[in-house]
Amino acid sequence: VQLVESGGGLVQPGGSLRLSCTASGFTFTSYAMNWYRQAPGKERELVASINRAGDYTNYADNVKGRFTISRDNYKNTVYLQMNTPKPEDTAVYYCNVRLSYELWGQGTQVTVSS
Repeated sequence: VQLVESGGGLVQPGGSLRLSCTASGFTFTSYAMNWYRQAPGKERELVASINRAGDYTNYADNVKGRFTISRDNYKNTVYLQMNTPKPEDTAVYYCNVRLSYELWGQGTQVTVSS
């Protein structure tokens, strides 16, 4: 049972980046999925959530209109499209699912800098 993130890296302000999280070991279509992030010295915060069917999403106010969460239930993958990122979006991004326990990915670093 695991979540594996990919797609992080260095991106310029105003650019774009897509994060991916591939799940295995559980029935992906039975669970809502979440993206969190944690910046240095700050608490981990919820960035975006998507329901099982992928037709309902929710976003933190500070990313609304810039980030888009989506999922491909055939590929057991959830995505986070980051458009017009800002330096304050720099953080380690984590994929999360609430099974009978909280399952986390290993995280992927996103650095927004010119």
